[in-house]
Amino acid sequence: LDFSCALLDAAGRLVVNAPHIPVHLGALGTCVRAVAKALDLAPGDTAITNHPGFGGSHLPDITLITPVYSYAGNLLGYAASRAHHAEIGGICPGSMPPAATSLAEEGVIIAPRLLVDAGIPRWDDLRRLLRSGPYPSRAPEDNLADLEAALAANHRGCSHLLQLAATHGDEEVAHSMADLRQEADRGVRAALASMPDGVYRALGRLDDGAVIEVAIEVAGARARIDFTGSAVVHAGNLNATPAIVQSAVVYVLRLLVEKPLPLNEGFLDPVEICLPTGILNPPFTPAEDNPAVVGGNVETSQRVVDTLLEALGIVAGSQGTMNNTLFGNDRFGYYETICGGTGAGPGFEGAHAVHSHMTNTRITDAEVMENRYPVRTEHFGVRRGSGGDGRWHGGDGAVRELTFLEPMTLSVLTQHRQAGPRGGDGGGDGLPGRQHVVRTDGTIQELAAIDGAEV
Repeated sequence: LDFSCALLDAAGRLVVNAPHIPVHLGALGTCVRAVAKALDLAPGDTAITNHPGFGGSHLPDITLITPVYSYAGNLLGYAASRAHHAEIGGICPGSMPPAATSLAEEGVIIAPRLLVDAGIPRWDDLRRLLRSGPYPSRAPEDNLADLEAALAANHRGCSHLLQLAATHGDEEVAHSMADLRQEADRGVRAALASMPDGVYRALGRLDDGAVIEVAIEVAGARARIDFTGSAVVHAGNLNATPAIVQSAVVYVLRLLVEKPLPLNEGFLDPVEICLPTGILNPPFTPAEDNPAVVGGNVETSQRVVDTLLEALGIVAGSQGTMNNTLFGNDRFGYYETICGGTGAGPGFEGAHAVHSHMTNTRITDAEVMENRYPVRTEHFGVRRGSGGDGRWHGGDGAVRELTFLEPMTLSVLTQHRQAGPRGGDGGGDGLPGRQHVVRTDGTIQELAAIDGAEV
């Protein structure tokens, strides 16, 4: 389920979505608007990109954008899909290299371009791109097969939107899209108006000391979310793009409203976001030395959410990481995110061993993984007692043991290895995670939060 599909209005604003991956969804509007500005999208076109400077998240997430024109020739909106590819090149199999310090080291960079031009697919052009550069994809045919599925998803979205317009008219579709956004706007304004005016602050710290700082200034039915004080551009790969931060903000506002509203950009209408240049707003240029971002999408995004929730007092810290685990060699790359505990809150306990906040994927069944890859799953279970004490307990994390059956490279991108997730309102912290490799001679090699090993 590491993919997301959405419909956007004619201005490229997110309207409705398939509720899969929150870190994807809030960013799709930013991406569609940036790509529509860069390319003159016409009927029959579909654009493709994974570039963080155009609203992308990290390079494994590839976005397809298809404009939808009505039978009367009006632009109704856009169908967009974003899916994580287990392999897109880079200096390590799985395309999430722990040691990357530049974007080019993380894989094949796809600046906005046409995948389909006036109804004609450009698969051969894309195949050449995937096989090019200093660190090409190790599985270009898998990439192309997955992109065919993503293109089919876009076609499905287009057909549904066209059917709506044919049934109800172009203007009614536009009005209904606006109504959904306005309903979200009203929900956020009501939630903010119910809070005492003032500034709500919190400070989170990544394992290497990088700071995520936020001040939420609430005044009536509006808010200003200011990340001034957050760390400078990260020397490694924990940089998060403004699109990712927007995804986190939309998600938290959706929780604040506590109503079953479709997640859309109307949630942002009463809110101003201030993002100084730094770890949450790294600069991108046409040059090759752009900052690395692969960990920002998966790790920094989680910490941004926990910091926002701490400031608002909604819930204690959750796992605060996606526990990204990757392994592979020249033949394949495999990627999984491992679940953890969620934070407790006033009147409820946290959940054990589930995905939380910015991630919502399923893990591959042990039988499937063992059949397709040279690994064996020895153990996968709940880490009992790890969630943190309190009147209401935090959810427990997980324990996962894998045995590698042939030589390959292992990578891990994680957080909360130095300190556990923070408790709330006097509750205890959760236990920090840990990871290590047990060698065949019994030697134990401890791994840092962002690390790798040959296995």
